[in-house]
Amino acid sequence: MDPQPHTRDDPAEAARRVLRDTFGYTDFRPHQQRIIEQLTVGEDAFVLMPTGGGKSLCYQIPALLRSGTALVVSPLISLMQDQIAALQANGVAAAGYNSNLDSDSARQVLARLHAGELDLLYVSPERLLSEGFLERLQEIPLALIAIDEAHCVSQWGHDFRPEYARLGGLAEHFPDVPRIALTATADVQTRADILRVLRLTGAREHVTGFDRPNIRYTVLEKHKPFEQLLAFLETRPEQAGIVYALSRKRVDEVAQRLAERGLRAAAYHAGLPGEQRRRVQEDFLRDRLDLVVATVAFGMGIDKPNVRFVVHYDLPRNIEGYYQETGRAGRDGLPAEALLLHGQQDIVTARRLVDNTEDPDQRRIELHKLNAMVDFAESGVCRRRILLHYFDQSLERDCGNCDVCLDPPERFDATVPAQMALSCVYRVGQRFGIKHVVDVLRGLDNERIRRLGHDRLSTYGIGSETSEQDWVSIVRQLIHLGYLTQDVANYSVLKLTERARPLLRGERNLELARPRVRERSRKRPRAAAAEGPYDEALFEELRALRKRLAEAQGVPPYIIFGDASLIQMARARPRDAEALLAISGVGQTKFERYGSDFLQTISAWCEAQTS
Repeated sequence: MDPQPHTRDDPAEAARRVLRDTFGYTDFRPHQQRIIEQLTVGEDAFVLMPTGGGKSLCYQIPALLRSGTALVVSPLISLMQDQIAALQANGVAAAGYNSNLDSDSARQVLARLHAGELDLLYVSPERLLSEGFLERLQEIPLALIAIDEAHCVSQWGHDFRPEYARLGGLAEHFPDVPRIALTATADVQTRADILRVLRLTGAREHVTGFDRPNIRYTVLEKHKPFEQLLAFLETRPEQAGIVYALSRKRVDEVAQRLAERGLRAAAYHAGLPGEQRRRVQEDFLRDRLDLVVATVAFGMGIDKPNVRFVVHYDLPRNIEGYYQETGRAGRDGLPAEALLLHGQQDIVTARRLVDNTEDPDQRRIELHKLNAMVDFAESGVCRRRILLHYFDQSLERDCGNCDVCLDPPERFDATVPAQMALSCVYRVGQRFGIKHVVDVLRGLDNERIRRLGHDRLSTYGIGSETSEQDWVSIVRQLIHLGYLTQDVANYSVLKLTERARPLLRGERNLELARPRVRERSRKRPRAAAAEGPYDEALFEELRALRKRLAEAQGVPPYIIFGDASLIQMARARPRDAEALLAISGVGQTKFERYGSDFLQTISAWCEAQTS
């Protein structure tokens, strides 16, 4: 194998030409060019880049510049298929070799591989590491090996996969082939694990940052969560979004209730038949569905750039998973939103699951990660600062694009209500959970309260003028601040701590934040407003054309052009080849395939406006 690039051009100029002619972009994103140049001349690399930051180009361009076939290791067949379709749309010879292929298709892929006809071949780690396939690859000139979703190699990673840990052996099998490991989600421990397990300790490290400034983060306390979800969706009609829930039962319930209200929504989880899951994913990719309600089984293989929001109906178990899942919104760089609904019961359930983990080391790791997630959800500090700090990065100032920055929580003197709540916990014998304590404070008349004699307590009904959601928020904050504890092993009963004594005695005052259970009405950012206005009517015309072309070719609409490209067209209104080729995302192959259709639509629309 020739380890050198097969082009005689300067690597930087060659890379820029491929970027422009094949992929239709005029400028590299931060770090991309340096990574591409280093990999092109045969150096190993480790790349940590946020979702939507352009990781794939870091190995796709070197694959086209170096001799041989690039091998791409990917954990999901759907992820492979998405990237292969996008590459083929740009005129790149790419294929996948996986368990979805029938015998004839598999033979055709192998024949193309041996004939040197493939620029990139996508494989799963299981298929790659099979003895027969490794022997076959010894006969193939390899341009490079790319290991995507590299956090899967680490037990510290949120998506550990044992088969990924065996990929370190590639260093012995192919010692002269440059390797690149890529991930969007890895804390300090996970990064160290990736380099150690994959034997990339000498690789150049490129940590480009975790910030996704186009995503707005919002966290709301749960109170009638389905109504909260509906209120959020009502202001975002016909936008593509994902709603994550932790259980299959809840996924089915939420999806059904949304569909009953006329929304184009469907459920996705591992308990559904494979054909149904495939159809839901296909409908979402092709804009036939607006909403997918899913467990975390959905999303890693989704390269759909125009997902405008992600909602977490339940609290995720770790920040890495939350960060990766929210990163599926706004991959095109346009404004996107991440809404998290969380409640105390979410925390109790998650901790119970962690406690059931048999491996004590894994249990310790998962508890650490869960506590960090809870801190994020309950903090009154800039959300982005907390996220970036978790990944060992920092912001010099608050982000200005999260709920805490845009609408700081209102605080109030909660000394008296806190004393009421603490006293009630004491009066019921420190043997009941949040709901019962709140019911007693509000003076509810039910069979359980009467049977226990709690309607005769001095604290019964003393908080009847305060709403249930306000009382729940007060009690939760008393827990977070250390005045109360929850005995998770004993049905989450509330107990007083030593810290509660001076507050009960009136020796100190307490300020708390007013609960935020629904999003305040704010003017949402206009898509791509930073680049100036565009004609929304023309944008819709171009979207309709894109959808017709996509349906005729049997591909998702974004494979033709992404929303960002259509917005640029609706702004610039290109009327000739040169102007259209100047639009980001319009490469030579796509121009030859679709250019005339888009130019005709734009010209016809412009003429109609002047007539």
